[in-house]
Amino acid sequence: MTGDELLSTLKKLRRAQVNGGRAPHKPLLVLWLLGRFAATGTTVVTYDEAEEPVSRMINDFGPPMASVSRAKSRAAMPFVHLERELWDLRDRDGNPIGPDAQESGSALRDRGVHGRLHPHIERLLADASTLAAAVRLLLERHFTPALEIPICDAADLDLQALEDLAHNPSAKKRPRRTGFAEEVLRAYAYACAFCGFDGALGRNPVGLEAAHIRWRSQDGPDELNNGLALCSLHHTLFDIGVLGLTPSLSIQVSQSYVTRSAAGRTVDALHGQSITMSRPGRPAVNPKHIVWHGRQVFKRPAAHSSTR
Repeated sequence: MTGDELLSTLKKLRRAQVNGGRAPHKPLLVLWLLGRFAATGTTVVTYDEAEEPVSRMINDFGPPMASVSRAKSRAAMPFVHLERELWDLRDRDGNPIGPDAQESGSALRDRGVHGRLHPHIERLLADASTLAAAVRLLLERHFTPALEIPICDAADLDLQALEDLAHNPSAKKRPRRTGFAEEVLRAYAYACAFCGFDGALGRNPVGLEAAHIRWRSQDGPDELNNGLALCSLHHTLFDIGVLGLTPSLSIQVSQSYVTRSAAGRTVDALHGQSITMSRPGRPAVNPKHIVWHGRQVFKRPAAHSSTR
């Protein structure tokens, strides 16, 4: 199999229909496996390891499900039915498991079921351009662009870094640290550090993202002292330079920001407000990352008041 043939296979993933609607269970499983591969160099995984994170991704980015109890083990279906030309699935004794196996999560755990993408596929994915193209294909084919960042965060994928490496193979690859996004959100109690937004769909946070203060592409570390939990709006405004921070962690709004609506003025109202600090025992934001953002991203000068 070549890289192009792998992408062609991914394009043809068979998708089970749920009441005539979409069921992106397999693409989400594969994206999670690609994140695992990018972080560790292998896709070998037991069902027990995959059940919680993959089920959560399906609950967050897939269609709703009436049964709350089954929502906890939604990973079972793609784990069993992912195409065997991609996926090698076996029990604890090494016996192959066919796609007609029982989908029960408890049965899969009891049998010690584990899987991996075939070794020849992992060798293809070792090429950054192939890995980046696979991630991009699955995102564009199954989801809307607004979900790219949260899906990549959930899968511990840094698509921008992969695509940069694909265009510049001589660049040194710096793997994304597994679990960074979840650690940041947990440190800020699943609430935006700027506005306090803490929306959830059921028990799952929505519209919240882990932001790097100093970008990863600019040598920013995957560490809590370089992270903020931000809602999607304020993450975008922070990354584009509308919002910034002082070393004392008060919010700045750029004078270049213009608004005519009451909703837009809620951004102006952030000027001078202190961010919510991370929970006790978590590392504080490192001032050097704030200084970098202020020099390299924030559109100075800052507003002198919360109204202009």
